[in-house]
Amino acid sequence: MIEQVRGQRLIDLALNAIEIIDRNLYERTCDVRWWATDSAVVACVESPDEASCRYASERMGVILNAYTVYLDLWICDPSGKVIANGRPTRYPRALGTSVSGEAWFDNAMKTRSGDEYVVADVARNHVLDDKLVATYATAIRRGARTDGEPLGVLAIHFDWEPQAQAVVAGVRLTPEEASRTRVMLLDSSFRVLAASDRVGVLTERFPLETGGRPQGSYVDRAGNTVGFALTPGYETYKGLGWYGCIVQKPI
Repeated sequence: MIEQVRGQRLIDLALNAIEIIDRNLYERTCDVRWWATDSAVVACVESPDEASCRYASERMGVILNAYTVYLDLWICDPSGKVIANGRPTRYPRALGTSVSGEAWFDNAMKTRSGDEYVVADVARNHVLDDKLVATYATAIRRGARTDGEPLGVLAIHFDWEPQAQAVVAGVRLTPEEASRTRVMLLDSSFRVLAASDRVGVLTERFPLETGGRPQGSYVDRAGNTVGFALTPGYETYKGLGWYGCIVQKPI
């Protein structure tokens, strides 16, 4: 009974962690689709001259000053060339970079309407000082119409590490529990996306034993209690098949 109670508590904490991430990322899907209709962003790809691109860069800079969870915003032309970014001083290498061949760019250009978006796996971006980013993208369409012709792509680069770390470090554990507990966010293949001990991020695949269950708990071979929960999604955001996972050593 004690083990069942402990397991259920870890499930609840894991679910809460992944729900917080879901709500956060849902907002990113709204942001990218909204900002792709900004008049300055649309003008930059409709008439990509120096003046329109500079104004779009200034406009994105204003957005970034208000939305501090982003590293940068990029406007890409149909060939995949970045023609404007929101922080040209901080990230000067972004301008002129080719993202042709990046899955998020190619798939964003193929979206069928302004209601659609794409998201890339969490990865290090060498142009953005090798920081961990979660990139969301959508097509910029003629006239800012939902059914307009795709003229380019808006990519927004979410500053993953500090945001995710705040979630895994913020799970409500007693000081005694925290000393023997590891909190993680895992992707659909169980790759570690964030960990309270900061170990194995993007390099470790945790051997999670789900048994096909969306959530559950079990005791592993080392005697640790493992609790996990699959993303339930939030609003129109279905999630990416990620898991909240907590491993607690025995007392």
